[in-house]
Amino acid sequence: MSQETLLHELNERSREVFRRVVETYLETGEPVGSRTLTRALSEKLSAATVRNVMQDLEFMGLLDSPHVSAGRLPSQQGLRLFVDGMMEVDRLDPTDRAAIDQTLGNDDPDTGVLLDRVSTALSLITRGASLVLMPKHEAPIRHIEFVSLGADRALVVLVFADGHVENRIFTPPAGQTPSSMREAGNFLNAMAEGRTLAELRAQIGHQIAQRRAELDVMAAELVESGIALWGNESSDPRLIVRGRSNLLDSEIADLDRIRVLFDDLERKRDIVEFLELTERGDGVRIFIGSENKLFSLSGSALVVSPYMNADRKIVGAVGVIGPTRLNYGRIVPIVDYTAQLVGRVLSGRKG
Repeated sequence: MSQETLLHELNERSREVFRRVVETYLETGEPVGSRTLTRALSEKLSAATVRNVMQDLEFMGLLDSPHVSAGRLPSQQGLRLFVDGMMEVDRLDPTDRAAIDQTLGNDDPDTGVLLDRVSTALSLITRGASLVLMPKHEAPIRHIEFVSLGADRALVVLVFADGHVENRIFTPPAGQTPSSMREAGNFLNAMAEGRTLAELRAQIGHQIAQRRAELDVMAAELVESGIALWGNESSDPRLIVRGRSNLLDSEIADLDRIRVLFDDLERKRDIVEFLELTERGDGVRIFIGSENKLFSLSGSALVVSPYMNADRKIVGAVGVIGPTRLNYGRIVPIVDYTAQLVGRVLSGRKG
């Protein structure tokens, strides 16, 4: 049954009971009993009548009962119905607005530092875990260099034509030598200058195949592993995560699921999907529980919004993760305002 049909099926009494159950749950995080509701409803109803209405809502899949006598909780379907069809979004609180404005008011030339401050501020303001996906750097490449840091660690330095520099530590193939690293760097620099990273990735496989005879095997492996640092989004450090400890302070009861969420964030899996989720439409999107593949095992919700560059192209996203009982009405305008402000600030920058 579609959400529109479900809403149509609810009469005025059922809507009020359902709305009160959800709002009370979002406020307290506890199952809601019929006696509690009878004191809050505008229409004077007996506890028995309220119980009957709640049973009907449970039959429709909108409420769950964790225990026989423990009251009712909104189901994932119920939360989705409430968020899409009944929730009232608050106006952005002036205190929250001032905190966000202050974060972006210091025009740091380093975009990474700026967005790290944004992520920290979002976490503090919302008391959830915040996520900021930084934009890719698309300027032409000037120089690439590999630097050995030890037997199992190496640094790759990428210098762009506009002066931007990216450094990345990675694990090189076993047995690399300074000589093979120089060869790999020379090989990439011969074909990289003037190309963007995307253009270089498109050419690298073909070029390695053509010139493999000119490289020793280990140098070829280094080229492939080094360039994969930018080609493989699952290890992309563009995702800034702050405030993970807030999830432990929240009332997500299943610690094993929280650990899974932490593992997902640490490994930064499915980062491409995180951005793609926002590219299907402008504005804030809300993913509850298993609706979001990225955090489907965490028992959590994600509120996320894209931000755009000066050409109105989506280049990144900001979001907040919390328990499914997030105060959506407050979080949505915070995320929306932050995304718009980040877009305006970055659009005003050169490069």
